[in-house]
Amino acid sequence: MSEENPTCSSVISCMYSIVNHISRTAALLDQSSIEDIIRRLMEADKIFVMGAGRSGLVARAFAMRLMHLGFTVFVVGDSTTPAVGKGDMVVIISGSGETFSMSSLANIAKDLGAVIVAVTSNPDSTLGKLADMAVVVKGRTKSDSDEDEDYLERQIRGDYRSLALAPLGTMFEITSLVVLDAIVAGLMTVMGQSEADLKSRHATLE
Repeated sequence: MSEENPTCSSVISCMYSIVNHISRTAALLDQSSIEDIIRRLMEADKIFVMGAGRSGLVARAFAMRLMHLGFTVFVVGDSTTPAVGKGDMVVIISGSGETFSMSSLANIAKDLGAVIVAVTSNPDSTLGKLADMAVVVKGRTKSDSDEDEDYLERQIRGDYRSLALAPLGTMFEITSLVVLDAIVAGLMTVMGQSEADLKSRHATLE
């Protein structure tokens, strides 16, 4: 389904819209930047991940896979999360890059000497400018929704800012999850780890 006709006529057409969006995002990613992030992840003493709302769920999924790979990783906000310091990496997922809590925590982590990686649709945002490295994931963010202006009015004008009818930041969140899972696959290759290695670290108490 093309961007010129972004509406969903069925669940299947919506799925194709999402797949096409992910394909376009993949084509726009900077491979050298991704390779640099993979290298810096491997060099980090500890890795911290965070995101607000559904982006936080994506962050937790990424943290789980990093744990399966053997990294020392924590989700910011959990009661067992330790202090951030020099030599650590903080991965922050925010579509708009303007979520106040995320940019504030990024500023604190940067002052403490951590490397900041932003996964965002807006590299020119507050978070994007604070980050040492950014993964730019295009997708409709909450700031593109009817919080800014009347959604129906935009539709009548033909001003489609989102792909399909995915609400709020859905496109960003789904695409971010795919990009981060691809980074995990890249780490597996570089580290020479197999699915069996990851499975051996899977939780036994759940």
